[in-house]
Amino acid sequence: MGVEKMVCLASRTGRQFQRYNKGRRQVVGCVPYRFKLSNDGKISDEVEVLVISSQKGHALMFPKGGWELDESVEEAASRECLEEAGVVGNVEHQLGKWDFLSKSRGTYYEGLMFPMLVTEQLELWPEQHVRQRIWMNVTEAREACRDWWMKEALDVLVERLSSPMNQPKEEKTMSISIETMC
Repeated sequence: MGVEKMVCLASRTGRQFQRYNKGRRQVVGCVPYRFKLSNDGKISDEVEVLVISSQKGHALMFPKGGWELDESVEEAASRECLEEAGVVGNVEHQLGKWDFLSKSRGTYYEGLMFPMLVTEQLELWPEQHVRQRIWMNVTEAREACRDWWMKEALDVLVERLSSPMNQPKEEKTMSISIETMC
């Protein structure tokens, strides 16, 4: 008998519990990635990243959303990947922080991005009916991604993965169980 996982199929909504820094809404996101399997089933060096469609379907991006007051930054990053992309994994050391202009709101946001080494892709997830998810190689993802600051985050990840000397001395990883996110 297998163990069934319970996944909350509702995304958090509203902005009343969002974090702000100097008047800028703080958003947190991830670049979900995995190492591609070769034809013989072995893990290769080639990295694939997961992009998602915007809710209206007009653009591709990485999962991101508001950082809530009741969660750590890593928990927020993990929650956004679960809600928007239906993946779980290990949130790794922060890629950076970017200030960007929200096209829809006309205000500046502060975006923090993390890599997530994906350990599981779920069949059911909260935003499966409003988003598509697509695994791409890095070149395809960089071209497809709408936002300049997410492209920069991807570049940081690629540099980090290709240069072991650039790894932080203490890699902080966090794995969150699905049950704690609902």
